[in-house]
Amino acid sequence: MPERYDAVVIGTGPAGRGAAGQLADAGLRVAACERELVGGECPYWACIPSKTLLRPPEARSDARRAAGLGEPEQRFSEVAAYRDEMVRHLDDSAPAGALEEKGATLYRGPARVVGPGRVEVAGETLETDRIVVASGTTADVPAIEGLEEAGYWTNREATLLSEVPESVVVLGGGPVGLELSQFLRRVGAEVTLVHASDRLLPREDPRVGELLAEALRDEGIEVRTGARATRVDRDGDGRRRVSLDGGEPVSGAELLVAIGRRPRTGDLGLDQAGIELGEGGEVPVDERCRAGDGVWAIGDVTGVAAFTHVGTYQARIATADILGQDARADYAAIPRVVFSDAEVAAVGLTAEQARAEGLDVATARLDLVASIARPVTYEQEPRGQELELVADRERGLLVGTWAVAPLAGEWIHQAAMAIKLRAPLEVLRDTVSQFPTYAEGFTNAVRALEA
Repeated sequence: MPERYDAVVIGTGPAGRGAAGQLADAGLRVAACERELVGGECPYWACIPSKTLLRPPEARSDARRAAGLGEPEQRFSEVAAYRDEMVRHLDDSAPAGALEEKGATLYRGPARVVGPGRVEVAGETLETDRIVVASGTTADVPAIEGLEEAGYWTNREATLLSEVPESVVVLGGGPVGLELSQFLRRVGAEVTLVHASDRLLPREDPRVGELLAEALRDEGIEVRTGARATRVDRDGDGRRRVSLDGGEPVSGAELLVAIGRRPRTGDLGLDQAGIELGEGGEVPVDERCRAGDGVWAIGDVTGVAAFTHVGTYQARIATADILGQDARADYAAIPRVVFSDAEVAAVGLTAEQARAEGLDVATARLDLVASIARPVTYEQEPRGQELELVADRERGLLVGTWAVAPLAGEWIHQAAMAIKLRAPLEVLRDTVSQFPTYAEGFTNAVRALEA
């Protein structure tokens, strides 16, 4: 006989684990299905190990740029050991146990929808009126001739490395490619970054990509934009040689593929529940995270925004909807951060996106080094640091902000809150920021915008 549950959650990454726990806390009988590790990509192969690895080289760079300090010694073996502690040595017993303590039943293995309200996992059939799809994404590996034979890294191999290679070719100029390129360079590898688009971070304002390219080149990273990999070979020394359609070939001891992610939906059988996937394989959802009758989808698999904080937000929305509460997702003020040095932080629309939506756009861009005191108190000879605000002139509201500067991921939330609350520009203009902080740049930019 099939086992019956009030809800079956497929995937226990940050979104799925959050939804399963919240539903169990509410008294529902919940089954959680996980094909790999409870916690998902973020704590084991992505956010947590990458940020753990990025911080020591960043601190070393901070020390080098601060007045009166020397460059501290770098011991990568100790960094890697701490990284291993942070990812729990790939042991998920603690989060799995915590989920089960809430009353959820954990099934290990690939799950597949076999009909409306029916899920097969670990040789059993589960029945439910509520399926929550939180299967996440996997690395998108392009069909490049010779790539499989030559071998490559994804984010998983890069964030769990134990020895630093002599050289690395990185394919992809998005957040993962940028962060890992800078990390690898700072721990001693020669790095060549190849990106098919004409600019890095193409979804952000063009100036952001320009500032990042300058920062990477200053550190000795070769940046090739407008170049697409067409073939990969291995030479007699075992190095990966990458042919490009936009210039001379490049080579490295390792090849890291970081061009993006794709939804993990191909083998879920969602068509059996009447769900039609999007063009990229994502599960389209409405503002309540509903994907269809009795089916919700949350996290990266929805294609809304591949951020852990969006997944946990959607878990709250879907859980509330399942419990009969009125909850609707609002993505207008979702912060997005690249933990490069300097950090890139953005929220809302770029000027180009705002104009495409038909808004009467006003912008104000500040050179932070020239306009506020914090950059020169933070480091000697601060590098390119800029901030831009994007406003809807007709409504007098902020609709977007981006910044490239130290700690931008922390103080971008001032702009995120302003957008979320739809705070009038006159209110923002009258706000007093602490001196000297980077947040002053936001206040000054609002005044420039008003002018």
